[in-house]
Amino acid sequence: MSIASQLQSLHVLKPAIWMLLAVMASAVAVVYSKHVARTEFVALQSLEQQRDMLNEEWGRLLLEQSTWASPSHVEQQAIKRLHMIVPTADMTVVIK
Repeated sequence: MSIASQLQSLHVLKPAIWMLLAVMASAVAVVYSKHVARTEFVALQSLEQQRDMLNEEWGRLLLEQSTWASPSHVEQQAIKRLHMIVPTADMTVVIK
């Protein structure tokens, strides 16, 4: 085989080699993007689970706040801790 025929066969194979490289690069890019998508999906699931737990805690804290702020609870604590009493009618002074 002469050098000219080898160069011509190489000239014919050059586009095929470039196409093969392009297909391989495209395949690697698809695999990488799929990996990134799965990683991001796992992170999303974790954040959604954390959000749900925080929402549950927020609901419990709102319930606790409403319990502590109820007038009957405040009155009980005033009597118990501060030794306060509800004034009677004869203890009330009207100022004119």
